[in-house]
Amino acid sequence: MSMEVRCAVCGQRNRLPVSAAGTPRCGRCHTPLPWVVDAGDAEFQGATRAPGLLVLVDLWAPWCGPCKLVEPALHEVARAFAGQLKVVRVNVDQSPQVSERFDARSIPTLVLLRDEHVVDRVIGALPANRLTEVIRNALEPAGEAAGPTTTTRS
Repeated sequence: MSMEVRCAVCGQRNRLPVSAAGTPRCGRCHTPLPWVVDAGDAEFQGATRAPGLLVLVDLWAPWCGPCKLVEPALHEVARAFAGQLKVVRVNVDQSPQVSERFDARSIPTLVLLRDEHVVDRVIGALPANRLTEVIRNALEPAGEAAGPTTTTRS
């Protein structure tokens, strides 16, 4: 299973797998590419195994209005943090095991993982600038020492 991403620098079309070692780069100009994939119960473990990358898991559903609002922000942060972040989108209606694993009682629920461990959790839709701030904090070494947190947007 793979998806196609066009490089923002040179326009080259690149195929990206759901799971792979390393970080995706353009085949022509070697620019880091945004990595946004869809995964279900069967692919989830492989999709989130991304050593050296922060993984943002988006637990969503197609009928959820706030989930639709946060989707453009997810693509924006994937572009902004290309080479540092992987976004894994999980439809909770089709993936009950992943949904249960992260206790997704409200959606959207966004979970940040580093080396398959939860480092932060956001419940509710955030605008791109706020989501950027959450990711930036998780990427900072000081954020590791603070431990996991949960942010809820009212």
